[in-house]
Amino acid sequence: MPNIKSAKKRVLVNETKAARNKAAVSAVKTALKKFDATVSEGAKEEATAAYKVAVKHVDKAAANGLMHKNKAARRKHQLTIKLNAIEG
Repeated sequence: MPNIKSAKKRVLVNETKAARNKAAVSAVKTALKKFDATVSEGAKEEATAAYKVAVKHVDKAAANGLMHKNKAARRKHQLTIKLNAIEG
């Protein structure tokens, strides 16, 4: 445990940021899973709505440094391919 006041504050701040980042990453995963679920159902309109939400979450994660920008681009491309594969 740190003895210096600034180090104690750093520990608290890091815990807060880690919790916020964990929640954001979890939200991204949830959005991606919901998109995959709607794609497997085959409903084009619902999948399109879920696609927009998932892409928004991925973009936010990349902007906040939770995900590398190239990884975000790859994920969005994969989502687009899945969306376009739906017939309807």
